Amino acid sequence: MTDSTLLLPDMATLRGELAAKGYARLSGQESMALLTVRPRDWQAFAQSWNDLGPDRYMADGGRYRRRRHATFALEAGSFTRQPHQPHYQSRDYNPLNGDVQRWFKPVGQATIDNAVMQSIFAFCAKSFALAAPQHVEVHQFRIEARSGELGRPTPEGMHRDGVDWVFVMLVERRNVREGITRIGSPVGEGLGEFTLARPGDAVLIDDRRILHGVTEIHPVDPKQPAWRDALVVTFARRD
Repeated sequence: MTDSTLLLPDMATLRGELAAKGYARLSGQESMALLTVRPRDWQAFAQSWNDLGPDRYMADGGRYRRRRHATFALEAGSFTRQPHQPHYQSRDYNPLNGDVQRWFKPVGQATIDNAVMQSIFAFCAKSFALAAPQHVEVHQFRIEARSGELGRPTPEGMHRDGVDWVFVMLVERRNVREGITRIGSPVGEGLGEFTLARPGDAVLIDDRRILHGVTEIHPVDPKQPAWRDALVVTFARRD
């Protein structure tokens, strides 16, 4: 899944872009090459999105989001899975679904053990400035678009997650259009927009400096299943 002619960014370049802009993008080709992804590992990793549980906490009444969740402690370069626990955000960061302990199905251990996930952990640890112990959360999202109900990847709108660093990777888009990622400053100034369109397309975000959001997705063919699968990994310093 790699192209031997592809010129890959090095860690210094990525960190420099993050420092200068607050975010950095990777194409699917770049991600697959940097992570040294093997096709069979990616296939198993992507297929795990077919077994997510419904998100029953949507304050807008929507039933368009499916997900799994897991937490880890990162210390001295080692990721240690923590006992299953709820995902929590305050309303300061999530005005739609904040101030609620949200329990989701745990990410399957086979997904965590997959070489793709392990490579993502290692890549993030190198890309972000993670000097102190970290609280790490892994989210698998499937946003579905149906006739009569749009899929909303970020129903809370442009937001921060209330963490330090965020890694977002597209896993699959099937029969959908739009879903544009938008990046903005804390005062609402637009800093960029792009679409994570191909498997492995990714963005690294300094959540302390940058607002981010994704526009609604729509089915291309309303008679066929339509979804957007994404992985989100967040890092927050543990006090």
